[in-house]
Amino acid sequence: MLPGSARARAYPSNVIRIVVPAGAGTPPDIISRIVADELAANEGWRLVVENRPGALQTIAMNDVSNHPADGYALLTMSLPITVTPTLLPKTEIRPDVDFDAVIKISKSYTVLVTTPSLPVNSLPELVALLKSQPAKFNFSSAGFGTPSHLIGELFKLQAGVKATHVPYQQFPQAIADLISGINHFMFVTTLPVIDLIATGKLRALAVTAPGRIPALKEVPSVAEAGFPDLVTADWIGFAAKRNTPAEITAQLNEAINKVLLEPKIRNALEKIGAEPVGGSAAEFGDGIRADVARWARIIADADIKLAQ
Repeated sequence: MLPGSARARAYPSNVIRIVVPAGAGTPPDIISRIVADELAANEGWRLVVENRPGALQTIAMNDVSNHPADGYALLTMSLPITVTPTLLPKTEIRPDVDFDAVIKISKSYTVLVTTPSLPVNSLPELVALLKSQPAKFNFSSAGFGTPSHLIGELFKLQAGVKATHVPYQQFPQAIADLISGINHFMFVTTLPVIDLIATGKLRALAVTAPGRIPALKEVPSVAEAGFPDLVTADWIGFAAKRNTPAEITAQLNEAINKVLLEPKIRNALEKIGAEPVGGSAAEFGDGIRADVARWARIIADADIKLAQ
């Protein structure tokens, strides 16, 4: 058997699979392909991106976990994966236990939008309206356990309001029903709704960032609006099966950090509403564990059940 340093020098001598727990065309898929293409160009590596959505990301987690811990199967992680241990407490696989963090690639924020027919122009006004008629309004999401759902539930807790969650499998239908007034508000990634906000088809009240963001400079942050604890970033990163040799993890981390410094990659991420992050594997691992703990508390407080 090769010693660790020899393994690292030989890596990668085969195709690296990047397993994405989301469908084609979603942010995790797009960002995984951006990074994979640039790694292939820069390093001469062979990489393939495979989509394995479903079962609260456990299909993809099991796929990677069933392969050797050799760095040839990577898992694309994003914020929703950190709720799996809480929503599926009997599952035998966990993102914070069974995988080694490699690198946090990007982060992005959501914007709180309302149907234009709703008589509110700010986050405090929405809170006041929801409190005045607690059984009347609902919020939509891109599906159970997605960031739009989780942040909506967090908002309800932070603001002390009630609203009915309406999940959608098809994102365009969720937006169409929001525009028409069937649903009343939604936390959504910025890119798909920037033009709808500019043309008045949706009204933006706040972004879930600590400050204003370049794409929506006129929209206040949730911190400005008086809800600093509502600041929440979605994120995307790579992880490997637990006990992958540290030299291989370090090699992947170094190569991807270089990719994230390239202006064309930063521009490509910004075009889809994401900011490059990078950093160490240890920092990313700490963040995963912190998010698992944070969302476990929120899910318990909100009494979110998978069967709802």
